[in-house]
Amino acid sequence: MLKLKNLSHHYNNQSRNIKISVLEKINLSINEGEFVSIVGKSGCGKTTLVNIVAGYIQPTGGSIFVNAEKVINPGKDRIVINQAHDLFDWMTVYQNMKLVSNNDSDISKYLSMTGLREFVDAYPHELSGGMKKRLSLARALVVDPKFIIMDEPFNSLDYQLREKLQEELLDIVRKSKKTILFVTHDIEEAVFLSDRVIVLSGKPTQIKKEIIVSLPKSRDTSIRDSMEFIHLKNIIKSEI
Repeated sequence: MLKLKNLSHHYNNQSRNIKISVLEKINLSINEGEFVSIVGKSGCGKTTLVNIVAGYIQPTGGSIFVNAEKVINPGKDRIVINQAHDLFDWMTVYQNMKLVSNNDSDISKYLSMTGLREFVDAYPHELSGGMKKRLSLARALVVDPKFIIMDEPFNSLDYQLREKLQEELLDIVRKSKKTILFVTHDIEEAVFLSDRVIVLSGKPTQIKKEIIVSLPKSRDTSIRDSMEFIHLKNIIKSEI
């Protein structure tokens, strides 16, 4: 579904007249319905990779394909949810949804799926932090993208709320059957959510390791104490 082929990127530092390589020969395929997380140290190029996949910037080398079509520009087949507040504060929940879809049936479906059906007339400032994130996800889902890119979406939230939203996200993804590319610096979050974890490391950044997460599809917070979960965390930690 999503294929990165020999993807590389560098920046030109004009003041020093040098080329700074960020990503080098990233090769990755993500299948339909997969939940794949990318982890790596801060500054390793995770957000640059997100912006390239989203079509916001062009790579200096290699290509990206979605269903065999080359990615050149942003498109509704790829929706990005990041940690920044991306809702319109002067619009209600319903109006925020209506901005991207005229299908009231779909709007109702995804607001119900994300637990927001009773808040259609509320404004973002009347919602909790977790509810705002669920609204961002509902708004992405109603566009019916081929896949959703999530860049540190829970980073600004406290630990307990993050755990709750991680469980909710898995349930919503299962119901919607969407493909997710999830970027995080939190190893535990990556293991809990993912089918696969891709570890980025090195300078310039490359894929150092790909880890299959063979935990049950249905997960709750108790799984974090299992030996397999802890083992996967330690493997990823050792690779970063």
